[in-house]
Amino acid sequence: MINIPKKALESLEFPLVLQQVSSFCITELGKEKTLAILPFSEEESISSELHRVKEFTASFNSDSPIPNHGFESISRELHLLSIENSTLEVTGFRKILSVTNTTQVLLKFFKKYEEFYIYLNSFSEQTNYTSHISEEINKKINKYGEVKDNASANLSAIRSRLKIVKAKINSSFSKALTHYSQQDYLDDIRETIVDNRRVLAVKAMYRKKIRGTVLGNSKTGSLVYMEPQETLEYANELSNLIYEELEEIKRILKELTEFTRPHKYLLESYQDYLTTIDVLHAKAKYAIEINGVLPLLTNKKRLYLKNAFHPLLLVANNARKEITFPQTIELHPENRIIVISGPNAGGKSITLKTVGLLQVLLQSGMLVPVDSSSEFCFFNRVLTDIGDNQSIENQLSTYSYRLKKMNQFLKKCKSDTLFLIDEFGTGSDPELGGALAETFLEVFYERESFGVITTHYTNLKLLASELPFATNANMQFNNHSLEPMYQLLLGEAGSSFTFEVAQKNGIPYSLINKAKKKIESGKVRFDKSIANLQKERFQLRKTSEQLKTEEQKAKKNSKQLEETNVKIQDKLESYQEMFDSNQRLISLGKKIDSLAKHYNNNKKKKILLDELFKVVLVENSKIKKVTPAVKKKEKVKIQKVKQEVEAKVNVIRKRKKKEKEEAKKAPPPPPKVALKIGDRVRMIEGVAIGTIDKIEKKKAIVNYGTFTTNVNMMELEKV
Repeated sequence: MINIPKKALESLEFPLVLQQVSSFCITELGKEKTLAILPFSEEESISSELHRVKEFTASFNSDSPIPNHGFESISRELHLLSIENSTLEVTGFRKILSVTNTTQVLLKFFKKYEEFYIYLNSFSEQTNYTSHISEEINKKINKYGEVKDNASANLSAIRSRLKIVKAKINSSFSKALTHYSQQDYLDDIRETIVDNRRVLAVKAMYRKKIRGTVLGNSKTGSLVYMEPQETLEYANELSNLIYEELEEIKRILKELTEFTRPHKYLLESYQDYLTTIDVLHAKAKYAIEINGVLPLLTNKKRLYLKNAFHPLLLVANNARKEITFPQTIELHPENRIIVISGPNAGGKSITLKTVGLLQVLLQSGMLVPVDSSSEFCFFNRVLTDIGDNQSIENQLSTYSYRLKKMNQFLKKCKSDTLFLIDEFGTGSDPELGGALAETFLEVFYERESFGVITTHYTNLKLLASELPFATNANMQFNNHSLEPMYQLLLGEAGSSFTFEVAQKNGIPYSLINKAKKKIESGKVRFDKSIANLQKERFQLRKTSEQLKTEEQKAKKNSKQLEETNVKIQDKLESYQEMFDSNQRLISLGKKIDSLAKHYNNNKKKKILLDELFKVVLVENSKIKKVTPAVKKKEKVKIQKVKQEVEAKVNVIRKRKKKEKEEAKKAPPPPPKVALKIGDRVRMIEGVAIGTIDKIEKKKAIVNYGTFTTNVNMMELEKV
């Protein structure tokens, strides 16, 4: 059972948030229900409501948005249905029809898209819908709000006679109008309407010339309004028929009311359903306004608010186009109580209210403005002591009121309680009030309650540092500009910067120095030490951020070097494989060349085939004999070759770079020498030396001893 006192909700400004949420409602009943929202009493209800709001929020950008849920209130009609022998009007039935039709549309929609709107459909299925009411109303009343002719046989007959009588009246009146107009008895306007009857506009002097009944005259008396005798009989019959029609309509509406009366509670459930949908719509719209999300919900006692914003402050700052500073704060069994200290106007109270307000909003089924990785648990009690609570009507001072509050806290604080106390211990003598506040805090700690307090008292800061599961925190303050930074820092107490702020605000230094002498030097030194620690912490944090940046850069460079090294290694391996393959092929080629020469000399095929077969067997034996040990040796060799090749490649690169630089400075090369048969030559930039055996066109056959090759003359140079 969740117990959050009304006073706690007011101190957290919960009603102001509800006012902002209610502005997004489109019905009056929705607004009333929104303003009356209270935290849910069951955890399951909280979770379901949060998911419903999240689904509604997602629908705004969906291809299948939720249909309009607007309706006119039928509260008056429901009240009349509870009164015996009462009759609803046509407008009342139109409202009821609107409510039933809107309910039907929404129920069908959520059923159709139940895969997307799981929680909204589950909630909608709790409403029992029947089409009997709307069908019966549609039989009797048309879309224009008129009772249909076929609503009853009697009404149909009456209206048929009405049409006939009206036609006769129009016909007889037209004849009289034509006749008396030709006699020039009528005024220029000829006719008008009096008491819903057509009358002739007769000149006063001819009044006695016309047979009929006088129904009035003009303001000047120059005209007399008369109903012709020809239409009088039909007009009386018309009046009787109209009366009969009204009586029949009353009877039909009475009958329809009696049909609807047993469904009063069903209609009431429809209206409640649509009102709830309106509240969910308003919550979803407000969530978009404040960037609200559904955080992680946990059964463990853990409250982790990451980048949390105070909703009211966020909306106000957005309207003023000002920056709102988020806060990050964490409570868990090993850090149950946080004591926030620091200078005034630094944001301590806002941080405290942010924790409490977001917790209450979440437990009321609203999405909250935090990072989506934040974690929330549920508390059965939320107790607050915020602001100046001096009570004139109860003749209580601030301190007396606070003592009463602390007495309530002592009675109610348990392990499932979240308490929030602003300016803990104030209102009395600092030493005595501080000692009492310290005792209260120890009791809350022993009961394993969770809480956040703000204070300027040194003894409370010391207690928080001594208790294993309590933590100091401070609101950051720029010690150069003496301006608040609105950032919460966990782990250390904060200085009040009392004298520094006073100096900044123009208080003479002589008075500040005099004030310092009036208090204990130890306390001044303690406060100064805290201030110095904060400064050092600030500098360390800046240095740490710089080091992290440098570390990230170094990691990035190291990664790039590793990638480059891997690419080089891959290339070297492929070069080594190519080199080994070429060497094997060259060796094999030499053997085959030698066999070819022997065969050329002796022309013995059998010897040639035997030798070739031996060569094949030798090559196959080499492939089969590759053992793991050999592979390991080969890997070592390959690695060694890689290193050698890499070293040689570097040397060649340096040499080529040097040659290019020298080539730019050196004179042009001498003219190329013409080559002829017998010249010793090598390929340009090559090493092997051979002899030209034959020259054909622009190509030469060069003999390298073990083999000959065909080379372009332009690629050779004389040795």
